[in-house]
This record gives sequence, C-alpha cells and structure tokens, in this order.
Amino acid sequence: PSNKTFTTVVDVPMTNDAELRATMKYQVEQYIPTSADATKVDWAKLGPSLRQQGQQEILITSVSNTYSEERLDFIEGLGFNVLAAEPDSVAMIRSLVPVGNQNAVLLLDMGEFSTDIAVVYGDAPRLIRTIPTGLSSFVKAAVQNLNVQEDQARQFILKFGLATDKLDGQVFRAIEASLDNFATEIAKSIKFFETRYTSTTVSLLQLAGFAAAMPRFSDYMATKINVPAQAANPWARVSVPQSVMTQMTPIAHEFSTAVGLAMRDGSL
Repeated sequence: PSNKTFTTVVDVPMTNDAELRATMKYQVEQYIPTSADATKVDWAKLGPSLRQQGQQEILITSVSNTYSEERLDFIEGLGFNVLAAEPDSVAMIRSLVPVGNQNAVLLLDMGEFSTDIAVVYGDAPRLIRTIPTGLSSFVKAAVQNLNVQEDQARQFILKFGLATDKLDGQVFRAIEASLDNFATEIAKSIKFFETRYTSTTVSLLQLAGFAAAMPRFSDYMATKINVPAQAANPWARVSVPQSVMTQMTPIAHEFSTAVGLAMRDGSL
C-alpha cells in the first residue's frame, strides 16, 4: 500500500548504465526519507529528462525492511510465491493510462483511507503522490452533517453521490467541504506538475476506485479543476470474456492495482 512506501521522480546526470548503478548505490539515500540501511530501495530509468538537457529521470521507490519482510513472510505463509512487490500507485498506472495516450493524464484511484494519484506523460510517471483522504473521509462528514449511521452514510454517498437532484442535494452539501479540500489537493498536484514541466498541461483526469463509483464525481472534479474527467476502465487493456465483464461491471473500478500488477512485465 502507498502509505507504507515512498515514491519519487528525480533528475540525475546522463551516464551509462554502469555509472548510473554506482551513482544510485551511493547517492540514493539523499532521495528517500529513511536510512538506506533500514530500507529496501529500487529504481527504474524513465528516459531523458523532459526539463533539462544532459539529465535523465529516475523513478525511485522505497519501503522499510521491517514492513517488507513482514508482508513477504505473510504472503509466503499463505502458500504463494512472491515474484515482485511494488507500490499501488505504480501498479495502477499500467491499467489506467488510456490506450495510445501521449498527453499528460492524471490518474486517481480513491481507496478507503487514501487516494493514489499519478501524472503520466510520455508513457512514464512524472509525479506520484498519495493524499490521506479516501471514502471514509466523506462518510465521516456525512455522518456528522446528516446525523445518520456510518453504513447509511456510505450507502447514500455511493448511491446518490454528488447529485443535487437526489434527496434535495443533502448528501452533496453534507460532504461539500471535504470535497473542496480534496479538489484543492488535486489542483496543487496539477500545478506542481505543470510548473515542473512547463511545456505541457494535464489534459484528462482518469478516475478509479471509489472516485469512479460515486455518481457525479467526475462532473464535480471537471468543474473544480477545469480539466475533463471520466471514470477509467482498468480492464481496457485486458481480454476478458463479455459474460464475465458484464458480471464484474459494478465492481470493475476496484481492480486497477490488481490488473496493473498482472500486467507487469518487469520494465517498470
């Protein structure tokens, strides 16, 4: 999960692979928030920097040794062989990027307690972060402002969403302040990306997880961020029998990380 990992994109001088491996081995600690001795670190080349000549962009991800080993022991204890491990935010990129896309796209996968976002441009992630706001934040606001139980608040949000013509718009008004704060965080991420890469702008928001399940959420985000938004289909790049896909449609938005992991070929 992304709350247990750290992921960033950095610029380093353009060198051959041998020199790059040596550089990352001895300098990686300056890019991660924890001691290298207590952390498992991996990195991948993204290609030449889009900002500076003579530089290349590197994707770095890290996780504490303690958490990594505990999770590995747990999964192997269930009888599975672990082939690889990676952050949710990296896995979701494979399944959510529109086929044939060459523009900058912000991918957003909302979970229960947090939301993973990634801005992808030129077939590579250029910005990855996690926002500590998920569906539970909106449920809590609805419980407080509608004076209902948690399970009913959750049902209201997932059934009526942000529709102002349902229940007289009470659900939307109950969570509007939380929504505004969330949209502000997304806008900050877009501004950071567009400041870093001054020659491009984010052209689309791809929504997954609970962000795709809430009615009218895409309309709200498009209006607040001034960028077109749509529910993503994590299965777009996967061949699935129509009969199976029909059965899965109500929950298809929940599988962005799982599908992304299944698509992993080792290149990223």
